[in-house]
Amino acid sequence: MATASSSSPSHSNSVIPLPRSFLFRNNSKGNFDRFIPNRSAMDFDYAHFALTEGRGEEEKEELSSSRRAYNKSLAETLNLNRTRILAFMNKPYSKEASASSLHLQQFKPPLKPPRRIPNSPDRILDAPGIVDDFYLNILDWGSANMLAIALDNSVCLWNVSTGSATEFVVYEEDKGPVTSLNWAHDGIHLGVGLNNGEVDIWDCESETLQRTLEGCHYTRVGSLAWNSDILTTGGMDGRILNNDVRIRSHVVATYKGHSQEVCGLKWSGCGQRLASGGNDRLVHIWDRSSSTRWLQRLRGHSSAVKALAWCPFQSNLLATGGGEGDRKVKFWNAERGACLNTVDTGSQVSSLLWSKNERELLGSHGSQLTLWKYPSMVKMAELPGHTSRILSMAQSPDGCTVVSIAGDEALKVWNVFGAPETAKKAVPKAAREPFSRVGGIR
Repeated sequence: MATASSSSPSHSNSVIPLPRSFLFRNNSKGNFDRFIPNRSAMDFDYAHFALTEGRGEEEKEELSSSRRAYNKSLAETLNLNRTRILAFMNKPYSKEASASSLHLQQFKPPLKPPRRIPNSPDRILDAPGIVDDFYLNILDWGSANMLAIALDNSVCLWNVSTGSATEFVVYEEDKGPVTSLNWAHDGIHLGVGLNNGEVDIWDCESETLQRTLEGCHYTRVGSLAWNSDILTTGGMDGRILNNDVRIRSHVVATYKGHSQEVCGLKWSGCGQRLASGGNDRLVHIWDRSSSTRWLQRLRGHSSAVKALAWCPFQSNLLATGGGEGDRKVKFWNAERGACLNTVDTGSQVSSLLWSKNERELLGSHGSQLTLWKYPSMVKMAELPGHTSRILSMAQSPDGCTVVSIAGDEALKVWNVFGAPETAKKAVPKAAREPFSRVGGIR
């Protein structure tokens, strides 16, 4: 057999030229195992001397050119050309940095202290003549800081800023009692629903009756809700009407979906959706531009639904409360009609109010008020103050103060959402009998 000449390549003993230096890689993990330098860069005499004799610490002779080339090649390959190997995680102490940090700490805003929630009312006012009827809405607080209260056949106004109270209007027996009240957004015009099915619109600045909406309902009007120039009315006949108060033929839309009395109405913040609750245990979501059919029909309560509250920080969130046979607060996604959560309060729910500044919900459950933290629904405070069931609640224009009225003929003011100092100074402490100057009211 012929043998290959020394110049011929061979797979068995051929010499593959290597780069100047390379790293031998571990095949399993891809890590570098050892460094194999180029022989041309090695100083074998120096290596032999270092291995056999070594060099003392006192020896400071200059390295040879081949030694420097080797060290440089090793440093470049292993990425050892660094100024330092170890470093502290935090920067070293510096007087300038310390002074700057102290300067920032001095101007750091202080943490918000926990809010104190008083467990007793700030003021208690006599309100004789209250009609003790769960289905009526006889209390409302306007944007001009005026509180309207229905006492049997009369409407009384309390100017919260000045503390003065007046009997605004008294109706005849054939029209009364007053069954619902609601202020327009301007704080001047007041809608008054009556037991005979009529609705009056009053200008409370000039103390004049602007107009009467007749033929709206056949029986009492228990709920009202303003939306700009539209006054929505809900009656015992189950009908809901949108009334444009600027035109002669004021009924511009009719919503039909409830088979029993409509006892709750609330427009959303954007003014495009209306929530209605009825004695038929149903909640409907309506669109302002369409009256043919409801957007959503919400089932789940087992009693009348009067308490309705649109969430101010989540536009699709609606809170509803059921009556004595239900006693639950439910949270709904009004866009999809899904029930998000249910909380059993233990007693009928007459009103629900969202805080304008915090994620909190206030509910009137039986004879007490309960403040809930949303969405955990942890009780933040329980405010027992009435001796009979609460009928209605209303919230001040700044959102901090709440007033409740109950069958015990007491109207109580609570600083449950906080009390601004300006409001405290502006509102004088009222006497026990705010309507003492009004004839016929003790």
